[in-house]
Amino acid sequence: MIATYGHGTENDFVLVFDPSDEHSITTAQTAAICDRTTGVGADGLIRIIKRDGKWFMDYRNADGSLAEMCGNGIRVMARYMVERGHVPEGIFAINTRDGIKHLRVPMVGDISVNMGQVTDESEAITVATNAQVWNGYNISTGNPHAVVFVDDINKVGELDEPPVVRPKDSYPEGVNVEFAQITGDHRISMRVYERGSGETRSCGTGTCAVALAAVVHTQGSLPSTWVINPPGGRLEVVIDGHSNATLIGPAVLVKDVDISEFLLA
Repeated sequence: MIATYGHGTENDFVLVFDPSDEHSITTAQTAAICDRTTGVGADGLIRIIKRDGKWFMDYRNADGSLAEMCGNGIRVMARYMVERGHVPEGIFAINTRDGIKHLRVPMVGDISVNMGQVTDESEAITVATNAQVWNGYNISTGNPHAVVFVDDINKVGELDEPPVVRPKDSYPEGVNVEFAQITGDHRISMRVYERGSGETRSCGTGTCAVALAAVVHTQGSLPSTWVINPPGGRLEVVIDGHSNATLIGPAVLVKDVDISEFLLA
């Protein structure tokens, strides 16, 4: 089976075009495909299918676990749909486990996606890693996020293991953890540990969570626009007066890959 490898700000994915929803890919097969040592190597796998006549993003993390949405992944999927001629450039919708998302996709240039409402759960949480503990913000983007602000993201240390987030009961399905450093006027650098994938070069829903947390952290107001720089590149997040977030950034298709050998197991 031929799939496609691509990335959005170096958050990378394997895309499988399966409009008839014929090819079930197991958790173990997904993990094998995404393995960076013996597989293709990716932060996640996206099956592009149709459900009830609508395009649907069936997204799984690198370990094969299901995720509600992926802001970088949906832009890469949208780039695939336009470049391969399945939909015309312009505005169209993609359905996800977090509902329908509307995108603006030019043939060339950045893609914008309406991510929906981002919510501050107004709950005190803590994040601990490498013998350090921070107070943080519980933010929902459809995906669960724990956001902490630090003086220097380079001093957070290695993120080889999941940070410990408390209270644990607040995140029954696990949590993505963002470490954010305000570097200028409405500018932020960030690192992220994604549940099921480990530290990644970028996280689209994570940047939206960081943007809202930054508004709360700085006692700012809405609407608000932030430029956020994960290690993989530059993203822009616009949050309107109703806490709806629009994520703007690049998406690139790199190459086609044969994943047949990983589907035999």
